[in-house]
Amino acid sequence: MPDMMDTLVHFNGRTVPLREAQVNILTHALHYGTGVFEGIRGYWSADAEDLFLVRCEDHYLRWKTNCRMLGIEPRQTAEELTELTAELVRLNGFRTDVYVRPLAYMSSPRIGVRPDGKFDFAIIAVPFGVYIDSSRGLHAGIVSWRRLEDQALPARGKICGAYVNSVLATSEAHRHGYDEAILLNESGHVAEGATCNLFMVRHGRLITPPPSDNILEGITRACVIELARRELHMEVVERSIDRTELYSCEEVFLTGTAVEIAPVTRIDHIPVGSGQIGPHTAHLRELYGQAVHGRILDYHTWLHPCYQPVHVHAR
Repeated sequence: MPDMMDTLVHFNGRTVPLREAQVNILTHALHYGTGVFEGIRGYWSADAEDLFLVRCEDHYLRWKTNCRMLGIEPRQTAEELTELTAELVRLNGFRTDVYVRPLAYMSSPRIGVRPDGKFDFAIIAVPFGVYIDSSRGLHAGIVSWRRLEDQALPARGKICGAYVNSVLATSEAHRHGYDEAILLNESGHVAEGATCNLFMVRHGRLITPPPSDNILEGITRACVIELARRELHMEVVERSIDRTELYSCEEVFLTGTAVEIAPVTRIDHIPVGSGQIGPHTAHLRELYGQAVHGRILDYHTWLHPCYQPVHVHAR
């Protein structure tokens, strides 16, 4: 098996092996969390003999918007960054599912919080399979840590320092024997998982918290909303969710680039609905898997092929 440290990455304007992509111990972002990252999935399709990056330009548009919150301004367009990512896939010869991690960060090696406008960025693509096995449903727990407030630290930005909130929540959830954490916001409403958005099915409607409840505006979340409306003809409602609704709804699932669509079958040791993966969740998981592998023509606009100039036809 190839050594992952030999993987070619884009680092500060150069293509180098991962082992050579090093930063100074005094790097500003290392001390103060002043970086912005993204997570992008790529799926290998044996039928198409191609690797599809999922909504890659949308991820880079969000990344650039979030970078702007810290005064970081990568000059490349989302289209250029997408092609740069596809080129990394080709250079590494990946023919398996991959995860792409763009990272922009304040790069001055010095002490002091004041920004000086200096930054660098990297793009890393690595082979990546199942992030968390949710095939039998996850057991989630509501943790004591609250979702960070947008007035204190932008909740909708994937800012490195903000993810201490996720680390603390995940650590607490695992200590209590849960697979995943669910965070409430300061108003006591359900916000999201530690690194993923949350949906519930109640009275046949698909319900998810709105961006104003301090959630990340997830791209997989947007995909699920589109699939539910177009394919399942479900009513999708964005509104605040009370904690006790999670105990009385029919289905709950989490969404995110890494977790994909992950059913939750127990919350705080209480079964969700029947305690089994619900039919809407199962259907959405199947549709999403088909779409990201290029098997549904209507969703080829989500995909950027790395090896072929055009999308394959649906099979």
